[in-house]
Amino acid sequence: MENPFKKNVELKQDTTEETEVNNESEISGEVAGANDESKIEEVVNDVENEEHSQKNEWQGKYEALNNQYIRLAADFDNFRKRQVQERENMLKYGAENTIKNFLEVIDNFDRGLSAIETMDDCEKLKECYKLAYKNFQESLTKVGLETIKSIGEEFDPNMHEAVMQTPTDEYKENTIIAELQKGYLLGDKVIRPALVNVAAAK
Repeated sequence: MENPFKKNVELKQDTTEETEVNNESEISGEVAGANDESKIEEVVNDVENEEHSQKNEWQGKYEALNNQYIRLAADFDNFRKRQVQERENMLKYGAENTIKNFLEVIDNFDRGLSAIETMDDCEKLKECYKLAYKNFQESLTKVGLETIKSIGEEFDPNMHEAVMQTPTDEYKENTIIAELQKGYLLGDKVIRPALVNVAAAK
């Protein structure tokens, strides 16, 4: 006959063993779970650190570009102010050198006016006038003014303005035969065309 006490002992042993196995499984699961959480936390920390590092890098780049923009804006503002000042000075004093060239002409006219008061000789008066006129022309030449050639030249609509046409056999057609008013160039620019009479076919 089977001993019931022995059977109960075996049953208790089996139950204990099963409990121990279950406990070990739970512990292993908890350890595994803890390891997984640790890994996840590690990954999250790595991502956060990388994001923080990237944020700092972009912040640094932004500040550098912003500082560069501020410097460029300041430089441009200074340049603009200098340009405005230079333009004002040019408008105010641009004619200074030109006027200096005419001071000698004014002096000659002053001397001529003083001389005329005591002058009786018309020839001397003419001579003074010619001298003053020559001096004036030289001053104009110094500032770049040139007289446009007209008489005997072929008519050029860029330089001349025909106010008359005279039919003639003495001159080749389109030749300037008379100048009614002088024309002038300043450098390469026509500041006043010459008013001329042009030969036409008879």
